[in-house]
Amino acid sequence: MAGKPSEVPPRTLLELLLWQRDQTYDEVVAEFTRLAQERGERATLTTRHLRRLASGERSGVTPVTRRVLQAMFGRSAEDLLAPYGRGGGLALVPRGLVAPMPVATTTEEMLTLAAQRARKFALLAGQNELADETLEQIYDDVRQLVTAYPQRPLATILGDLVATQDTVFTLLEVQRRPAHARQLYLLGGVLGGLLAKASHDTADPVAALTQSRTAYLCADQADHDGLRAWIRGLQALITYWDGRLNESVRYAQQGAQFAERSGSTAAVWLPVSEARAWAALGNVPETRRAIDRAEVGWESVRGDELDELGGICQFSRARQLYYAADALAWLPAEARQAQDYAGQAVAAYEDTSSPEWAFGDAAGSRCDLAVARIAVGEIEGARDAIAPVLELPGEQRIRGIISSVQHVHTALRRPELPPVGRDLQEEIEVFAKTPLRPLPA
Repeated sequence: MAGKPSEVPPRTLLELLLWQRDQTYDEVVAEFTRLAQERGERATLTTRHLRRLASGERSGVTPVTRRVLQAMFGRSAEDLLAPYGRGGGLALVPRGLVAPMPVATTTEEMLTLAAQRARKFALLAGQNELADETLEQIYDDVRQLVTAYPQRPLATILGDLVATQDTVFTLLEVQRRPAHARQLYLLGGVLGGLLAKASHDTADPVAALTQSRTAYLCADQADHDGLRAWIRGLQALITYWDGRLNESVRYAQQGAQFAERSGSTAAVWLPVSEARAWAALGNVPETRRAIDRAEVGWESVRGDELDELGGICQFSRARQLYYAADALAWLPAEARQAQDYAGQAVAAYEDTSSPEWAFGDAAGSRCDLAVARIAVGEIEGARDAIAPVLELPGEQRIRGIISSVQHVHTALRRPELPPVGRDLQEEIEVFAKTPLRPLPA
């Protein structure tokens, strides 16, 4: 960190932890402010105050500041602000080798942490021989995550996602029987794919593709065609929303052979993903062919291990309708058919209790319906379609939703736009100012 003395020892544990971060004091304060907002804490911190706390000149902080500091550094405020050497020795471990235990502030949080620690102990206790019950537990954990991911805000599941991945990778670091190693690599690939999606949802495509490549390595180690196809689908999705459309086409095409061999629902996902990229490129014939291939793809679907996990690992007909609408919404001449597909998709996502429901796809379907209605001059209808999307809370404003809403904004750029259209543009601009924040490094 800038300003670190070359030989002077840290005066507090907080100062040492700040030195270990590749951030300036101003950047740390900005991160503190973001975290306080996310946690609903009315805490403030200035750069000058942070420097005085780190140097030991000040030790008093308000309860709200104390709670945010504890959440930020994973240590109690007393440890952070005490003179270094009293409770601070563990901080000498190089950053990244030991993860600090999160600080619980309520009885419920303490019990949750204890349950998580007990689960991990049970999973790792018999490291020399992995029990079938252990694998079943991990499968259950992964199944819950893939089901929850499209339906719940990322912040509510990210901790469990990272902890489960850590458990799987820890188990893989020990010599395993081939059958057990294959299953662990399969689950590790799924978890890596979820983390790739998480990075994408927080508008970090570089990290998303990095995670996806690691997940693909797991797919190769497991020699699992369904997982290979699913990862290629994620990569097609990431590059589509990042505007790298030809790359998106290539990823979708590369996964097709694996999807066909596995019999998974990725046999539908990949061609309709390809259709979206072709449409954004303005290629109508290829878009049409890809949409048709997706429909034919259902004939080869038998289902595989990923489909059995469900949730984000399984491609549904509702998602197919949404993707087709998303593709055709790019093509003004196809506005009527885009409106038909989008209307069916919106109806398919009306039931929030359905296991196939996903807030991101539901929002995207409504945005596509709005774009299609704008293309045929139905501005009021477009406003009705997108209104529920503009009410989504900040923790659900993922990359795909923000991009879909901005597509509606672009469609509204027409000289004859009535006042209701201009008002809608302003609402969209306000909505897009608060996207889901990037994940911490």
